[in-house]
Amino acid sequence: MRCVVIREHGSFDRLLREERPDPLPGPGELRIAVKAAGLNHLDTWIRRGIPGVKYPLPMIPGCDAAGVVDAVGPGVTTHQLGDAVLLAPGIGCAGCGRCTAGEDHLCRHYGIFGESRDGGCADFLVAPARNFLPKPTALTYPEAASIGLTFLTAWHMVVGRAALAPHETILVHAAGSGVSVAAIQIARLIGARILVTARGADKLARARELGANETIDYSEKEFLDEVRRITGKRGVDVVIDHIGQETLDRSLRCLAKGGRLVTCGGTSGPELKTDVRLIFFKSLSILGSTMGSLGELHTVLQHFERGALKPVVDRVLPMEQVAEGHRILEERRVIGKVVLENR
Repeated sequence: MRCVVIREHGSFDRLLREERPDPLPGPGELRIAVKAAGLNHLDTWIRRGIPGVKYPLPMIPGCDAAGVVDAVGPGVTTHQLGDAVLLAPGIGCAGCGRCTAGEDHLCRHYGIFGESRDGGCADFLVAPARNFLPKPTALTYPEAASIGLTFLTAWHMVVGRAALAPHETILVHAAGSGVSVAAIQIARLIGARILVTARGADKLARARELGANETIDYSEKEFLDEVRRITGKRGVDVVIDHIGQETLDRSLRCLAKGGRLVTCGGTSGPELKTDVRLIFFKSLSILGSTMGSLGELHTVLQHFERGALKPVVDRVLPMEQVAEGHRILEERRVIGKVVLENR
C-alpha cells in the first residue's frame, strides 16, 4: 500500500511517501480501504516534534479517516464487507475500569491514531472493529473524515466539561479552527448565546452562518473589552480556549461569577500566568479537556445523521499533497478542515 510516513521530526520534507505491505486485520479488527483522511494540528505537532514528548516513530499520521470495510478479522460480527465507516480517533485498552465505565478517553493506556499507532494517511487502515462507526448517510467520505477528532473534542468541552445550558453565554476563540467551528454548532444546538473571536471578515462571516450571535475581530479590537461591552460588563458563562498562553489570562477575565474556562490546547504557548484572586473571588473553574469518549462520538454522529450538525471542509487535496495541507494548517489559512483524499 501507499502511505505517508514520518521517520524523524522536522519540516514538511519529513512527510515521506512510501510503500508497505498491505496490513491484515487480526482477531476483533477490521481493515478499511481509506477514501479520505482529515488533517488536524495534532498531525503538524507530531511531524515537528514536541520537546519532552517521545513519539513511536516511524509513524503513519492521521487520526481522522473514512472509508469502506474491505477485510474482516476473526470474531467480528458487527460489520460487513462494503460498510461505509469513519474512524473513532482515540483508543483505550477496552478492559480497565475507565474503559468499561465508558470513559475510555481517561484510560491510562489511551492513545490516538497517528500519534501512538499508525493512522489513516494510507491506502489501508487496520483498527479494532469498535473504532469504526457508520458513516452518516448524507456525508461524503471527505466530509466524514473531517469530523471525528474536532467534533468529539468540542462536544466533550462544551457538553461534558462545561455543561453549557441554554440560558448561558459562551465565548469561542479562533472561530475558523476545526474545534471552534464544531463548538459553535454544538452551542447553537444547545440554544446558548454565542460570542466568537477570529481574525478577518471571512472567518467571522462564516461563524455567523454557523450560529454565532456576536463576532469580534481580535486584530482590530481587544476581545476582553468587547466581551465586557457586549455583555454589559457581566461576562460570559463559558470560554472555549485552545490558544493557550496568549489568551488564557484575558479569557479568565471574560468570565462571569461561577464561569468555566475549558482548554484543550496551547498553540500559542504552554504557560498560564494570572491573578489567583480572580479565580477564587469569582468562583471560577479552569477545566482541562482532551478528546472524549467513544459513547460521545456515537451521540455526535446521531446529530450528523439528522442534519443538526454539519461538517465544515475548507478544501480537499490529493494525498500526495500532504505537505501542502500541513503548510496551510500552520499558516492558519483555513476555515474548518483540510482533508486528504485517495484518488
